[in-house]
Amino acid sequence: MKKQLFALLFAMLPVAAMGAPAAGVPFSMEPDLQDKASLQNGMKLYVNYCMGCHSLEHQRFSRAAEDLEIPQELVEENLIFSSDLAFNDQMHIAMGSDDGANWFGAAPPDLSLVSRLRGNDWVYSYLLTFYKDPDTVTGVNNAVFDLVAMPNVLEPLQGVQEKVCAETDRPVEGTEPDTLSGKYQSCETLQVTQPGQMEPEEFEEAVYDLTNFLAYVGEPSKLQAQALAPKVLIFIFIFGVIAYLLKREYWRDIH
Repeated sequence: MKKQLFALLFAMLPVAAMGAPAAGVPFSMEPDLQDKASLQNGMKLYVNYCMGCHSLEHQRFSRAAEDLEIPQELVEENLIFSSDLAFNDQMHIAMGSDDGANWFGAAPPDLSLVSRLRGNDWVYSYLLTFYKDPDTVTGVNNAVFDLVAMPNVLEPLQGVQEKVCAETDRPVEGTEPDTLSGKYQSCETLQVTQPGQMEPEEFEEAVYDLTNFLAYVGEPSKLQAQALAPKVLIFIFIFGVIAYLLKREYWRDIH
């Protein structure tokens, strides 16, 4: 019995590790694959702002439409912009890897599995923490990916975000406290200095939807598994009751 319990414990460890939040990122989010409105908006944002450079080669338009309950006509009219792509095609992009390397210094990666590779918290924090940096080629930098080559494609929605300095009592690496106040100058706080099309709360919700969609793309079968899970549990419960009654019937004369 003890061996079985230990085996069950070790079997659950990988699941716990996959669900652990990413370390060293400022924000966290919990995906909700049952929120179809969020996933639909996330797909719309991805196609409009990300798919110019980043493909989803392991995802088909038709599969996403079926899982997210989007009619085929809407997908074809609003989410497929290239005449070379059809409803049943994978979500490829027109830009070649060589062109991407020449333009950005490195070919933009396919993002089918980015949520599983980096973690949902990392993706969410990454999209929220672009800030203005005149010293970079693109004019922006990122708080969780220093010297990132990607421009801030969501800037029209978020606005221009910059690092602002503020006094703090906590020691800041590389700085000395002020001789009069004894406080440190911290310039790690990010603040929107030029508003975009969305309010901060609205933008955070949009980034949540986008991250939620990428979490779905990383494991599309999870939606089906979640829908099937209650039926499996009901079956196991009914089978357990029947098995228990059969056991009582078989052993009744012996005891």
